[in-house]
Amino acid sequence: MLKKSIAELFGTASLVSVVIGSGIMAERLAAGNEAIMLLANSFATFLGLFFLITVLGRISAQLNPAVSMVMLFEKKISNAQFLIFGLFQILGALVGAVVTNFMFDLDPISLAQKSRYGVNLWFSEIIATAMLIIVILSSPPKKVAIMVASYIGAAYWFTASTSFANPAVTFGRIFSDTFTGIYVFDALYFMLAQILGAILGLLFYRYLFK
Repeated sequence: MLKKSIAELFGTASLVSVVIGSGIMAERLAAGNEAIMLLANSFATFLGLFFLITVLGRISAQLNPAVSMVMLFEKKISNAQFLIFGLFQILGALVGAVVTNFMFDLDPISLAQKSRYGVNLWFSEIIATAMLIIVILSSPPKKVAIMVASYIGAAYWFTASTSFANPAVTFGRIFSDTFTGIYVFDALYFMLAQILGAILGLLFYRYLFK
Protein backbone atom coordinates (compact mmCIF):
# COMPACT_ATOMS: atom_id res chain seq x y z
CA MET A 1 0.00 0.00 0.00
CA LEU A 2 2.80 2.41 0.92
CA LYS A 3 4.66 1.73 -2.34
CA LYS A 4 1.49 2.37 -4.34
CA SER A 5 0.85 5.61 -2.47
CA ILE A 6 4.42 6.80 -3.02
CA ALA A 7 4.10 5.92 -6.70
CA GLU A 8 0.94 8.05 -6.87
CA LEU A 9 2.70 10.96 -5.16
CA PHE A 10 5.80 10.71 -7.34
CA GLY A 11 3.82 10.22 -10.53
CA THR A 12 1.44 13.10 -9.90
CA ALA A 13 4.30 15.41 -8.89
CA SER A 14 6.15 14.47 -12.07
CA LEU A 15 3.07 15.00 -14.22
CA VAL A 16 2.44 18.45 -12.74
CA SER A 17 6.10 19.29 -13.26
CA VAL A 18 5.87 18.26 -16.91
CA VAL A 19 2.73 20.35 -17.45
CA ILE A 20 3.92 23.49 -15.65
CA GLY A 21 7.59 23.23 -16.65
CA SER A 22 6.92 22.77 -20.35
CA GLY A 23 4.47 25.67 -20.16
CA ILE A 24 7.09 27.94 -18.61
CA MET A 25 9.74 26.92 -21.14
CA ALA A 26 7.32 27.39 -24.02
CA GLU A 27 6.29 30.81 -22.69
CA ARG A 28 9.92 31.91 -22.53
CA LEU A 29 10.89 30.62 -25.97
CA ALA A 30 7.78 31.14 -28.12
CA ALA A 31 7.88 34.95 -28.16
CA GLY A 32 4.20 35.26 -27.32
CA ASN A 33 2.95 32.79 -29.94
CA GLU A 34 0.25 30.95 -27.98
CA ALA A 35 -0.20 28.26 -30.65
CA ILE A 36 3.48 27.30 -30.32
CA MET A 37 3.19 27.41 -26.53
CA LEU A 38 0.21 25.05 -26.55
CA LEU A 39 1.88 22.75 -29.07
CA ALA A 40 4.99 22.45 -26.90
CA ASN A 41 2.92 22.03 -23.74
CA SER A 42 0.67 19.34 -25.22
CA PHE A 43 3.54 17.38 -26.79
CA ALA A 44 5.54 17.40 -23.55
CA THR A 45 2.46 16.25 -21.63
CA PHE A 46 1.89 13.45 -24.15
CA LEU A 47 5.46 12.20 -23.70
CA GLY A 48 5.42 12.63 -19.93
CA LEU A 49 2.15 10.77 -19.46
CA PHE A 50 3.27 7.92 -21.69
CA PHE A 51 6.50 7.36 -19.78
CA LEU A 52 4.98 7.85 -16.31
CA ILE A 53 2.12 5.40 -16.89
CA THR A 54 4.47 2.90 -18.54
CA VAL A 55 7.05 3.05 -15.75
CA LEU A 56 4.69 3.27 -12.77
CA GLY A 57 1.87 1.14 -14.14
CA ARG A 58 3.31 -2.03 -12.59
CA ILE A 59 2.92 -0.38 -9.15
CA SER A 60 0.19 2.26 -9.40
CA ALA A 61 -0.33 5.02 -11.96
CA GLN A 62 -3.80 6.48 -11.58
CA LEU A 63 -2.33 9.97 -10.96
CA ASN A 64 -5.80 11.47 -10.88
CA PRO A 65 -8.42 11.59 -8.06
CA ALA A 66 -11.22 11.39 -10.63
CA VAL A 67 -9.74 8.17 -12.01
CA SER A 68 -9.29 6.81 -8.48
CA MET A 69 -12.94 7.63 -7.76
CA VAL A 70 -14.00 5.62 -10.79
CA MET A 71 -11.77 2.73 -9.74
CA LEU A 72 -13.51 2.82 -6.37
CA PHE A 73 -16.92 2.67 -8.04
CA GLU A 74 -15.67 -0.21 -10.18
CA LYS A 75 -14.51 -1.96 -6.99
CA LYS A 76 -10.90 -2.09 -8.15
CA ILE A 77 -9.66 -0.24 -5.06
CA SER A 78 -10.98 0.01 -1.51
CA ASN A 79 -12.36 3.05 0.29
CA ALA A 80 -9.11 3.38 2.23
CA GLN A 81 -7.02 3.19 -0.94
CA PHE A 82 -9.15 5.85 -2.58
CA LEU A 83 -8.71 8.25 0.33
CA ILE A 84 -4.98 7.65 0.63
CA PHE A 85 -4.38 7.82 -3.12
CA GLY A 86 -6.34 11.07 -3.33
CA LEU A 87 -4.34 12.60 -0.49
CA PHE A 88 -1.01 11.56 -2.00
CA GLN A 89 -2.05 12.76 -5.46
CA ILE A 90 -2.99 16.20 -4.11
CA LEU A 91 0.22 16.40 -2.11
CA GLY A 92 2.20 15.29 -5.15
CA ALA A 93 0.60 18.02 -7.25
CA LEU A 94 1.67 20.67 -4.75
CA VAL A 95 5.20 19.25 -4.61
CA GLY A 96 5.39 19.20 -8.41
CA ALA A 97 4.36 22.85 -8.65
CA VAL A 98 6.80 24.02 -5.98
CA VAL A 99 9.73 22.05 -7.43
CA THR A 100 9.05 23.31 -10.95
CA ASN A 101 8.74 26.94 -9.87
CA PHE A 102 12.08 26.60 -8.09
CA MET A 103 13.73 25.01 -11.15
CA PHE A 104 12.76 28.02 -13.23
CA ASP A 105 13.94 30.54 -10.60
CA LEU A 106 10.42 31.60 -9.63
CA ASP A 107 8.91 31.94 -6.19
CA PRO A 108 8.30 28.40 -4.89
CA ILE A 109 4.61 29.24 -4.52
CA SER A 110 3.06 31.95 -6.67
CA LEU A 111 -0.73 31.88 -6.81
CA ALA A 112 -1.94 31.90 -10.40
CA GLN A 113 -3.98 34.87 -11.59
CA LYS A 114 -4.94 33.43 -14.96
CA SER A 115 -8.73 33.40 -15.27
CA ARG A 116 -10.34 30.31 -16.77
CA TYR A 117 -13.99 31.03 -16.02
CA GLY A 118 -17.03 30.24 -18.13
CA VAL A 119 -19.78 27.72 -18.74
CA ASN A 120 -18.11 26.63 -21.97
CA LEU A 121 -14.90 25.82 -20.07
CA TRP A 122 -16.74 23.85 -17.40
CA PHE A 123 -18.60 21.95 -20.10
CA SER A 124 -15.26 21.27 -21.80
CA GLU A 125 -13.92 19.78 -18.58
CA ILE A 126 -16.97 17.55 -18.24
CA ILE A 127 -16.45 16.25 -21.77
CA ALA A 128 -12.67 15.94 -21.42
CA THR A 129 -12.87 13.98 -18.18
CA ALA A 130 -15.75 11.76 -19.33
CA MET A 131 -13.84 10.79 -22.45
CA LEU A 132 -10.67 10.17 -20.44
CA ILE A 133 -12.54 7.70 -18.23
CA ILE A 134 -13.98 5.93 -21.26
CA VAL A 135 -10.51 5.68 -22.81
CA ILE A 136 -9.00 4.26 -19.61
CA LEU A 137 -11.73 1.69 -18.97
CA SER A 138 -12.05 0.52 -22.56
CA SER A 139 -8.35 0.30 -23.46
CA PRO A 140 -6.48 -3.03 -23.39
CA PRO A 141 -4.24 -3.01 -20.29
CA LYS A 142 -1.01 -3.07 -22.31
CA LYS A 143 -2.12 -0.06 -24.33
CA VAL A 144 -3.43 2.19 -21.56
CA ALA A 145 -0.26 4.33 -21.47
CA ILE A 146 -0.25 5.22 -25.17
CA MET A 147 -4.03 5.55 -25.32
CA VAL A 148 -4.26 7.94 -22.36
CA ALA A 149 -1.22 9.97 -23.44
CA SER A 150 -2.52 10.26 -27.00
CA TYR A 151 -6.00 11.24 -25.86
CA ILE A 152 -4.76 13.98 -23.50
CA GLY A 153 -2.37 15.28 -26.15
CA ALA A 154 -5.27 15.58 -28.57
CA ALA A 155 -7.70 16.96 -25.97
CA TYR A 156 -5.42 19.94 -25.36
CA TRP A 157 -6.52 21.04 -28.82
CA PHE A 158 -10.15 20.04 -29.19
CA THR A 159 -11.44 21.31 -25.83
CA ALA A 160 -11.84 25.00 -25.00
CA SER A 161 -10.36 24.41 -21.55
CA THR A 162 -7.24 22.62 -22.92
CA SER A 163 -8.35 19.50 -21.06
CA PHE A 164 -7.14 19.64 -17.46
CA ALA A 165 -9.30 16.54 -16.74
CA ASN A 166 -7.60 15.95 -13.40
CA PRO A 167 -8.48 17.53 -10.03
CA ALA A 168 -4.97 17.00 -8.64
CA VAL A 169 -3.25 18.60 -11.63
CA THR A 170 -5.78 21.42 -11.51
CA PHE A 171 -4.92 21.92 -7.83
CA GLY A 172 -1.20 21.98 -8.61
CA ARG A 173 -1.65 24.57 -11.34
CA ILE A 174 -3.12 26.99 -8.79
CA PHE A 175 0.36 27.45 -7.34
CA SER A 176 2.23 28.61 -10.45
CA ASP A 177 1.41 32.01 -11.93
CA THR A 178 2.56 31.00 -15.39
CA PHE A 179 1.15 29.94 -18.78
CA THR A 180 -0.52 26.82 -17.37
CA GLY A 181 -1.81 28.40 -14.15
CA ILE A 182 -5.42 28.77 -13.06
CA TYR A 183 -6.98 31.20 -10.60
CA VAL A 184 -7.95 29.42 -7.38
CA PHE A 185 -11.70 30.05 -7.53
CA ASP A 186 -11.86 29.06 -11.20
CA ALA A 187 -10.06 25.85 -10.27
CA LEU A 188 -12.87 24.88 -7.91
CA TYR A 189 -15.38 24.97 -10.78
CA PHE A 190 -12.98 22.93 -12.92
CA MET A 191 -12.68 20.28 -10.22
CA LEU A 192 -16.45 19.98 -9.82
CA ALA A 193 -16.83 19.65 -13.59
CA GLN A 194 -14.14 16.95 -13.66
CA ILE A 195 -15.84 14.92 -10.94
CA LEU A 196 -19.16 15.17 -12.77
CA GLY A 197 -17.47 14.25 -16.05
CA ALA A 198 -15.84 11.18 -14.48
CA ILE A 199 -19.21 9.94 -13.21
CA LEU A 200 -20.86 10.52 -16.59
CA GLY A 201 -17.97 8.80 -18.35
CA LEU A 202 -18.32 5.76 -16.11
CA LEU A 203 -22.08 5.57 -16.68
CA PHE A 204 -21.65 5.83 -20.44
CA TYR A 205 -18.91 3.18 -20.41
CA ARG A 206 -21.13 0.80 -18.45
CA TYR A 207 -24.01 1.39 -20.86
CA LEU A 208 -21.95 1.07 -24.03
CA PHE A 209 -19.51 -1.70 -23.13
CA LYS A 210 -21.35 -3.75 -20.53
